[in-house]
Amino acid sequence: MSRDERIDGMTNAVTRPAARPPADTAAGDGGQKAIPAGLNFSVPKAVAPRPVPADAGLDDPTLYFNQELSWIDFNWRVLAMALDERTPLLERVRFLAITASNLDEFTQKRIGGLKRQEAAGVRRLSLDGRTPSEQLALLRQAILVMHRTMTATWEETLRPLLREQAGVEICRYEDLHPHQQEQLYAYFRRQIYPILTPLAVDPGHPFPFISNLSLSLAIILRHGRRESTHFARVKIPVKRWVEVPPPPDAGKDDSIRYRFLPVEQLIAHHIGELFPGMEVVSVHPFRITRNADILRDEEEADDLLQMISEELRERRFAPVVRLEVDQAMPEYDRELLIRELDLVPDDVYEVNGMLDLTDCFAIADLNLPHLKFEPWEPAIPYVLLHEGETKETRDIFAIIRRGDLLIHHPYESFTASTQRLIEEAAADPKVLAIKQTIYRTSDESPIVKALIQASERGKQVAVLVEVKARFDEANNIEWGRMLENSGVHVAYGLVGLKTHAKATLIVRREGDTLRTYCHIGTGNYNPKTAQLYTDLSYFTCKPALGRDLVNLFHYLTGYAPDQRYEQALVAPQQMRGRFHQLIENEIRFQQEHGNGRIIAKMNALDDSRIIQDLYRASQAGVQIDLIVRGHCCLRPQLPGYSDNIRVISILGRFLEHDRIYYFHNNGEPLVFLGSADWRTRNLKYRVELITPVHEPALQQRLIRILEMALEDNRLAWDLDAEGRYTLRMPPSPQETRNFQERLMQLAIQRARKPLVL
Repeated sequence: MSRDERIDGMTNAVTRPAARPPADTAAGDGGQKAIPAGLNFSVPKAVAPRPVPADAGLDDPTLYFNQELSWIDFNWRVLAMALDERTPLLERVRFLAITASNLDEFTQKRIGGLKRQEAAGVRRLSLDGRTPSEQLALLRQAILVMHRTMTATWEETLRPLLREQAGVEICRYEDLHPHQQEQLYAYFRRQIYPILTPLAVDPGHPFPFISNLSLSLAIILRHGRRESTHFARVKIPVKRWVEVPPPPDAGKDDSIRYRFLPVEQLIAHHIGELFPGMEVVSVHPFRITRNADILRDEEEADDLLQMISEELRERRFAPVVRLEVDQAMPEYDRELLIRELDLVPDDVYEVNGMLDLTDCFAIADLNLPHLKFEPWEPAIPYVLLHEGETKETRDIFAIIRRGDLLIHHPYESFTASTQRLIEEAAADPKVLAIKQTIYRTSDESPIVKALIQASERGKQVAVLVEVKARFDEANNIEWGRMLENSGVHVAYGLVGLKTHAKATLIVRREGDTLRTYCHIGTGNYNPKTAQLYTDLSYFTCKPALGRDLVNLFHYLTGYAPDQRYEQALVAPQQMRGRFHQLIENEIRFQQEHGNGRIIAKMNALDDSRIIQDLYRASQAGVQIDLIVRGHCCLRPQLPGYSDNIRVISILGRFLEHDRIYYFHNNGEPLVFLGSADWRTRNLKYRVELITPVHEPALQQRLIRILEMALEDNRLAWDLDAEGRYTLRMPPSPQETRNFQERLMQLAIQRARKPLVL
């Protein structure tokens, strides 16, 4: 469909790409090409979905992928970025660190949660019909393969390439020149030895507390005279990388720019100095992961803030759910750790190389720009730079009054749009009130600073700070207290629900009336992640949405469980019902006109009721494309169930985070954006906000974003009915359609011209 066809009348359906050839078609013939041979990015055969029985109902477990295993598939796609030679070298290192960090969080939350269910005897089955114990067994096998591949990628591929291509050498202590070892020993005595704390384990010294995700050394000692064996533990309390001086024979033409040694090797080689009079038998690193899935009893909590503070303390001492050990660690050490940490052998993961690859972030951050993605400076849209001729008509409120705005981060500037709105509102004497939700934000947040300034200037400022945002609880408690101390009205979420909606409401006096200005987004009010996550910001002063946000904030800060909304879709009250109605409408239009069409872009999909709606729509002939970055429990292209559903996942330099929903609606498109995925947690257990976008030009821009995602042949992975993800490959470099690069180019054009889709 041409651009003119999309703009004229808006009656045509969004076109769907033609069916693609099989995955094994040669790239030169215009087909796709799987990841290089020898690397398996499909669901392992042992955990492939089970065959669908004849005449299975839409709730049959065989119609669904397992959520946890689907997440493992997502992390494989992240790891693929580290394996892909087309990715710049330091970015490959970064994607490896991201893979490891993702797996840490998954282990804390999901493995921890399944273990708690198993211990409690929970019999409820997963969507695909598996018990917690069955899932844990399958996940262990999948994670073992991922662990081994991550380590091999670092040790056998990236580490050598860093030396060859970047001049970055990751040293081994035993390979260093004696002169280098002498200099490092002096550093050890001066900077490390005084802060090490050896902790013995014997009848007089109980097994020490080991903090979550900390790296430690397990040491076996022997007393020469008594011929007794002892265990001790030393935590690594300093930064991971020690800079190594060049060897004495390094000349001016030395190609090595940086030399680093993992600090645990330096400590291990001098560990005997902590135990004079004892023989060091063995020294091996290990690392533990604790459960972060803490059971909350919000109904019994008198003070939600106090409950979360207590939970943070509880999480610090939560049960251990994973033990990573050096592969060469002796059996005696392992058995002692397993016993003292109350583990079973299946909780142990051997590592044949460096433990804790999250520390590779520091290597990825080295100042070697030629080995990274080209820097991207978010563009400032033309409308925010040039609209209006005087200061009075160039303020952001005047710009919004002239028409709704749609800003796409990080392609377009967060600072010049969302942050500017809050800062101008804080300083504007006509602004009477600012209300905002905060789920996550940055350190030294300019948004929080502006809200504090607004309160100090006498404006009514109300903020919903969600203290249940996982792993950001402590930060959000601190922000909440800081805001309260400045006179801001702070609410800390609703009992039983997380507030995940991204919304700001500004009330401004203009003449004799009050006008509301709204910002509704798909991402957090965080300037740092706004440079890395793709998110949408929608700005409007339309009265209906203003009334909806007034009602939403009344619900969040007061008592209004039966609040009503004119246009906004708010969970958990009526969002699920509205999406059900929209899908049913497409079924009806398909039956009457043959033009049923749905495209949805989200982070993850696991809600069984939505999936069943989509299966029914597919059976009716509705053409459905789903762009799902993370896990997906829907099985696409199953004969008789999802023949008309295709699923792709896009991973690139930016993290796909925006949510867009398009319904053809018999030629009168309905387009929505907001904070919610089609996940049960979003639709049932969170306060979420989705807004319709009515402005035709903005609708078409959102539709074009979806089209470009479906056209991508560089970052997109196709999901099949068996759970295999296959990476698309362009027929030739000249025919590459990189979704994120195309959006970068469009952002540059929009900075030069007022109307560019």
